[in-house]
Amino acid sequence: MTVRNLKHLFEPKSIALIGASPRPGSVGVTVLKNLLAGGFEGEIMLVNPKYDTLAERPVYASVAKLPAVPDLAVICTPPSTVPGIISDLGKRGTRAAIVLTPGLAAAKDLMGRNMRDLMLKAARPHLLRILGPNSVGMLVPRLGLNASFAHTGALPGKVAFVSQSGAMSTGVLDWAKARNIGFSKFISLGEKADIDVGDVLDYLAGDYDTQAILLYLEAIRDARKFMSAARAAARSKPIIVIKAGRAPEGAKAAASHTGALAGSDDVYDAAIRRAGMLRVYTTLDLFDAVETLAHSRPLRGDRLAIISNGGGPGVLATDALIGKQGRLADLPAQAIEKLGKVLPSCWSHGNPVDILGDAPAQRYIDAMEIVTHEPDVDAALLIHAPNAMVSSEELANALVPAVKNASRNVLSCWLGGEEVARARAVFSNAGIPTYDTPEEAARGFMQIVQYNRNQKLLMEVPASASGSVEEDREAVRAMVKKALSLGRDTLTEPEAKQVLAAYGIPVVRTLAASSIEEAVTCAERIGYPVALKILSPDVVHKSDVGGVVLDLEDADSVRTAAMAMNRRLAGMQPGASLSGFSVQSMVRRPEARELIVGVATDPVFGPVILFGQGGIAVEVTADHAIGLPPLNTVLARDMISRTRVSSLLAAYRNRAAADTDAICRTLIQISHLVIDIPEIMELDINPLLADADGVIALDARIRIRATEKGGMDRLAIRPYPEELEEWVDWQGGKLLLRPIKPEDGQQHVEFFASLTPEDVRMRMFVHMRELSPGQLARMTQIDYDREMAFIATRMRADGTPETLGVARIVFDPDNIQGEFAVTVRSDMKGKGLGRLLMQKLIRHSRERGAHEIVGETLSQNQALLGLVKPLGFSANRSRENDTYLLKLPLKQN
Repeated sequence: MTVRNLKHLFEPKSIALIGASPRPGSVGVTVLKNLLAGGFEGEIMLVNPKYDTLAERPVYASVAKLPAVPDLAVICTPPSTVPGIISDLGKRGTRAAIVLTPGLAAAKDLMGRNMRDLMLKAARPHLLRILGPNSVGMLVPRLGLNASFAHTGALPGKVAFVSQSGAMSTGVLDWAKARNIGFSKFISLGEKADIDVGDVLDYLAGDYDTQAILLYLEAIRDARKFMSAARAAARSKPIIVIKAGRAPEGAKAAASHTGALAGSDDVYDAAIRRAGMLRVYTTLDLFDAVETLAHSRPLRGDRLAIISNGGGPGVLATDALIGKQGRLADLPAQAIEKLGKVLPSCWSHGNPVDILGDAPAQRYIDAMEIVTHEPDVDAALLIHAPNAMVSSEELANALVPAVKNASRNVLSCWLGGEEVARARAVFSNAGIPTYDTPEEAARGFMQIVQYNRNQKLLMEVPASASGSVEEDREAVRAMVKKALSLGRDTLTEPEAKQVLAAYGIPVVRTLAASSIEEAVTCAERIGYPVALKILSPDVVHKSDVGGVVLDLEDADSVRTAAMAMNRRLAGMQPGASLSGFSVQSMVRRPEARELIVGVATDPVFGPVILFGQGGIAVEVTADHAIGLPPLNTVLARDMISRTRVSSLLAAYRNRAAADTDAICRTLIQISHLVIDIPEIMELDINPLLADADGVIALDARIRIRATEKGGMDRLAIRPYPEELEEWVDWQGGKLLLRPIKPEDGQQHVEFFASLTPEDVRMRMFVHMRELSPGQLARMTQIDYDREMAFIATRMRADGTPETLGVARIVFDPDNIQGEFAVTVRSDMKGKGLGRLLMQKLIRHSRERGAHEIVGETLSQNQALLGLVKPLGFSANRSRENDTYLLKLPLKQN
C-alpha cells in the first residue's frame, strides 16, 4: 500500500483520541492539550473507560461507543490494547490512525505473537493506514492540527518535514519555531510498520500546500519503493535530505576491493543523487537549502563571481568555494576593462571584485550588471561589510530591484550582526538568498550547484548508445551455474575474464594451468613475455602473497617464478590451497591510467557499481564513485566526473586523453551484466587500463552466490523491461512494439514534430510547437515500475529508427488505476496502429494487476473515442468541461 487512505490522515474532518488522560506527564494528557490548543475546527472525541469527562468534554468508554466515525484516531494506550482498538476502528469505518505507543514488537500475547504484527493484521482487512507505532505524531498547522506529544506547536508554512527520529522531530520543531520557520506538514514516522518514507513522499508530491520536502533518514527498508517515490516527487519540488549514520557501520568481510570500498553511506549518497534530491549534513544546512533552492533559478555551471566591499570577505568566500569544489569565474579582459570604467582605480582588477569599503549602491549595481552578463559567470555573490559611510539598510533597499532583475542567480552576504540585521531582512523578504557569513554563502551556492547537477541527471535525456554489444548471456549463466554446482563461491580469474569478454569488455588473453609445466605450455601458446599469477580460492588479493610476477621472458623464468610462488604461498598462508596458475600476455600501454570498475551488493539497495582509481592501494586512495544500475551514458559520465582520477583521464603533458567513451561502455556493460546475472555478488576489474586506444581488463575477480531473487527484483531501480518487446505484423511489414528508452529522445522529438497542431491539441489539450527538455525527459525517462510507454518503431531505409506512435499509462502508487494516452503520427492514422498500441497497453495493465484504465479526451476527438469504445471503454461526458471521461474495468483472474 502507498497513498491509499492517507487523505484521512493528513486532512481529517474528525479525530478520536484513544487513551486521553488527565495524569500529569502522560502522553495522553500532552496529546489532549495539543489537540485542544491547536485550533482544529473538526470534532475531537475522547476515549477512555476510566473517565466520564476530560477538559469539559465527554469521554467515551470505547470506540464502539463513539457517536460518529472518526476520520483519524490517535492511540496512546498500552501495547496489548492496540490490536483490538485498531480492529474496532476498522469495523467502525476509520481509515487512518497514529499509534504513539512504543514497544509493540516486544509485547506478546499468550501464543507468542507480537502486538506489532497483530496490529497490522487487524488493520489489513479495512485498509486502515497506520503512522507509527512509537511515533511522536503529526502536525498540520494549516488545519490547526497538532496530533502529537511534542512540547511545542508548529507555524504554518510551505515546507514538509518528515523524520525517522522522534528526538530529531522535536528538536527541529523547537529550532524552527525559534527562527519563525513554518511547515505544511510535520511528520514523525516512528517505526514505519505501515506508512513509510515512500508513502509520504508519494502523498506530498501531489500536495498543493507543500512546496519543498525535508527528510531526516536513518534507514530505508524498501529501496525500490523509496527510489520510485523520491524520483517522482523530486521532479515537482525540491527534496533536501539529512542522512544519519555517515560513519562506517563496522568493517565487513569482502572478497574484493569494491566490496570493501562500497560503504552503506556511499550507497545512500548515490541513491539520493540518482533520485534528484539534495543531501546536506547539518540541520542549519537543511533549512538554508530550502530558502536557497526556493529562490534560485537553474544554473549552467559552478562558476561564481564575488563582488565585495572588502578584500578579506572575498578571500574567505573564495576559500570556502574552492573547498567545496566550486570555481571562481574567469573574468575576460573586456569585463576587466568595463569594470575599470565604473570602479575606483585601486579596485582588485580580478575576481573577487573588491569594489572598496565606501561602495555605494550604484557601484554594486554597475559591477553586478557587468559580471552577470559574462557568459563564463554562472552566478554572483554580493558581500557587504558595514561601515560608517554607507547605510546597510538603504543599500539593501536600493539593490533589491537590480538583484531581482539580474540575468543570473545572485546571492548575498550581509556580514555582521545588529548593524546589518535590517538589511538582511530586506533581502530575505524580497526572496533573495541571504547569508550571515561568506562561508555560508559559498556553501549555499554549492548547494544550488549540486541540486542542479542531481536534477540534470534526473531530467536529462542521454544520447543514443553507439555500437550495441553482442552479449552471450547463456554462456555466462552456464559458467556460473557450473561453478555453484561444484560448491564454489568464486570464479577463477580466467573464468572471470571469460564473463567480461562475453559482455564485450576487452580483456587480456589469459589461460589457466593446473601445474607448472602446463603453465609453461600456456605461456608458449600465448607468446612471451607473459605474466604469471597464482590461482587459489583462499587468496583474496594475489599480490599480498607474492602471487603475481610480470615480464617473464622464457620457459625457465616461468618455472622459476611458479616454484617461488608455491613456496611463498606455503610460507605466508600455510592453509591456502593452490589450484594452479593463470598465464596472460603482457600488455605494453605506457600511457594507460589504472582504474577500477566493480560491483558490490548492498543489503538495502542491491547491486551497486563502483568506478575509481585502480591499483593495489585502492582502499588507501579511496578515490571512487558509486552508481546504481541501470546505467546509461549520462550516468556513467557522471560517475567518472565525481572522481579525482577523472582529471588524469584528460590530456596532459605529452599524454593523449584516455578514451572516456570506452570507459563509459565498460560501466554500462557491467550494469547489463549485474542485471542479467543475479548470482553475481561482487566483481572487481582492477586494474582496468585506459588510454587513447580504449580499455583492457588486466585482472578480474567475481564472487557468486545462489539466489532466488531475479535480476529485476533485487534492483533499486527497475531496468528496461526487454521482455515486453514484441514484433507484430503491420501493413505488410514488421513493426516493433517496445517500452520507450531514454535513448529514444531524438526520435521522440522527430515524432512530436511530425504531429499536426490539431493532433497536438487533442493530445495535450493546449497548442504546443515543441517539447521542452523537461517534457522530453519526462516522456522518455520513465519509471518502469510505475508507468509504461510503448512505442511503435521501425527502421528507415538509412538504418535509423523512427517512432510511429506511442501509448503511455501512469499508474497510481497503489496500482489501482492507470491513466492512459495514445498518439499516432499524423500521417499514419487510420491504419490500425492505435489499436495495436492500446491492445498492448491493456494486456500490460492486466498482467500487472491494475483494476482499471482511465483517460480524458476533448469531445472533438472522435478518432480516439472511435478507437477505445470497441476495446470496452465507457465514455461519459464531463459536466465541468467539454471532455469525455474514459474508463475500462480490467477483469482480475
